[in-house]
Amino acid sequence: MEMSRRAFIQSAVAGGTALTAFGFETAPIRAQAKTLKISRTSETRSTCPYCSVSCGVIIHTLGDRAKNAVPQVVHVEGDPDHPINRGTLCPKGASLQQDILNDRRLLKPQVRRPGSDHWDDIDWERAVDEIARAVKKTRDATFTAKDSRGRTVNRCESIAWAGGCTDTNELNYLVVKTMRSLGVVGLENQARV
Repeated sequence: MEMSRRAFIQSAVAGGTALTAFGFETAPIRAQAKTLKISRTSETRSTCPYCSVSCGVIIHTLGDRAKNAVPQVVHVEGDPDHPINRGTLCPKGASLQQDILNDRRLLKPQVRRPGSDHWDDIDWERAVDEIARAVKKTRDATFTAKDSRGRTVNRCESIAWAGGCTDTNELNYLVVKTMRSLGVVGLENQARV
C-alpha cells in the first residue's frame, strides 16, 4: 500500500487526537521528547583507544552512583574542548559505544595453556603472577651481561614493550624505568597524551 506524506501526517494527527479522546495523557510524552537523552547523565572525559592520534571523547553514563550500581553507557561523543580533535571523531571513534556495550567484550584475563584448544578465565592476581614469573624466567635465560668483545652491555633482547595511545606520560615514565631496569632494549609506544 502506497501512502503519501500528507496521508501519513493526517493519520498521525488523527491517531494522537483519538488517544487524547480516550483519556490518554500525552503531556509527559511531549515533555520527555523535548529533553535530550544525555540531560541526566554523568560525563566522563577519556581518550579514544584506537590509534596514536589520542582524540578526546566524552562518555555519558546513566546511574545513581550508588554502591554496587553499575552505570550504563548511553552515549559517546567527541570532546569539543580537546585540542587534538575539537569534538570530531573518525568512524572507529564514533563507534566506541558499541565496543563498550559489546556482549563479547572480555572483562577478565584469559590464558590459553599449551596444547589446549580453548581459553580459560583467570583472576587478575593470578594473571599478574604468571606474567611476572614468565618475565623473570625469560630474562634469566636470555640476559646478556657482556657482548662478544667483552664490553658490559646488560641487556635483554628477548622481551619488548609496546605501549598504547591511552598511556599517560606518567605511566610511560614508569614503564621506561621498569623496562630499562630489566635490561629491555625494545621499547615503543604511540602515546600522545
